[in-house]
Amino acid sequence: MQVSTTEIKQLREKTGAGVIDCKNALLEAEGSMAKAAEILNQRGLALARKKAGRTADQGIIEAYVHQGGQVAALVEVNCETDFVARTDEFKELAHNLALQIAAMSPQFVSPDDMPQETDADPKIACLLLQQFVKDPDKTVSDIITETIAKVGENIKVCRFARFELGY
Repeated sequence: MQVSTTEIKQLREKTGAGVIDCKNALLEAEGSMAKAAEILNQRGLALARKKAGRTADQGIIEAYVHQGGQVAALVEVNCETDFVARTDEFKELAHNLALQIAAMSPQFVSPDDMPQETDADPKIACLLLQQFVKDPDKTVSDIITETIAKVGENIKVCRFARFELGY
């Protein structure tokens, strides 16, 4: 079976995966764009699990101030090397996470951070479990996993702070 460069380009734009990975996924999926995207997604999850144990002690602190200056957020996002911390993909992730924090006001990074006596819904209170504001079909954790697959390094949200005028 042949795969056209147009199909590879479309899948690459959709998933952010490499050219060879897109071609192989399309061949494996017998030309189905949806199946190929799912295959790449599964490979990304496997890669993220593989890299989860690695130390992530480099990164950036991203700030976002909402228009009008009424709400702001700071987030520390860590990766394995300073090289990845300077990439556009990583910077975009950090910016999107700060935007998410400003918009959705999470209280904790993950369910592990929640105190036992908290009655809050983890899907609302935990940043990693929230629906991503730019794509409600995905969670914040899914977006981080996709970025891990793109940059090839472990990524962790260390901490964040949200500020709202008058609170």
